Amino acid sequence: MHPVFQSSRRDFTFGPWKLSAARTHIMKSAQAERLADELHMPSLPEMMFGDNILRIQHDHGFGIEFNATDALKCVNNCQGMIKVACAEEWQESRSETEHTKEVVKPYDWTYTTDYKGTLLGDTATLKVVPTTEHINTEKLKAREQIMFFEEVLLFEDELHDHGVSSLSVKIRVMPSSFFVLLRFFLRVDGVLIRMNDTRLHHEADKAYMLREYTSRESKISSLKHVPPSLFTEPNEISQYLPVKETICEKLEFPEKLEPKPEASLETMCVKSK
Repeated sequence: MHPVFQSSRRDFTFGPWKLSAARTHIMKSAQAERLADELHMPSLPEMMFGDNILRIQHDHGFGIEFNATDALKCVNNCQGMIKVACAEEWQESRSETEHTKEVVKPYDWTYTTDYKGTLLGDTATLKVVPTTEHINTEKLKAREQIMFFEEVLLFEDELHDHGVSSLSVKIRVMPSSFFVLLRFFLRVDGVLIRMNDTRLHHEADKAYMLREYTSRESKISSLKHVPPSLFTEPNEISQYLPVKETICEKLEFPEKLEPKPEASLETMCVKSK
């Protein structure tokens, strides 16, 4: 017998920050259909974890969270579609419901998203500003106790057995800082591999977070020198994928903090050039 899945929620306090990670069941089909209609998409990823979330929130209400619904809002349904032979077959496999057949808008069946997180806060919010400062990766390599670690899958789709499209986020907390990696990974067998990474780092003595977005991509035909076994290993294949875009930002804390405002949401996508 397979073990019964248990929903989980884990919280951790890091100074004035409350870190929350929730992992729950796959979204039910009726709910998924309603959400697909709202997002003007024929269908959602096969495994859509609509209630899974990673939230990082300050005592004063501002912060950032990562969730699947906001990530799908950043999917570009108007351009940049990957046209491959299997796309039509894949689309036909999803045409079981009437609402799917009625949609005539272009559709990015790979669910490629440039989502970088959803800002939290009302009167107090993080201020996003461009920066030349980079996350100190050497400092992150230093041996430090990991006080909290969690990985949350937001969505995944096997593209009708022609590859995989997935979005996941993980966090680790050390005594001096916390680090987040949000990763969109796409592999279309025989066609391409794409990886959009968002890294977020906050050191306890700083009044800001650093956020780095990196988009990498390569055609499979350009990876003939790479063992195919690495195609399914994002951590291994990333070094072989050319960087297409990099965006470095500071998420600055509010200068004046008002006590406990109600939270509102602002979804952050990468602006198309």
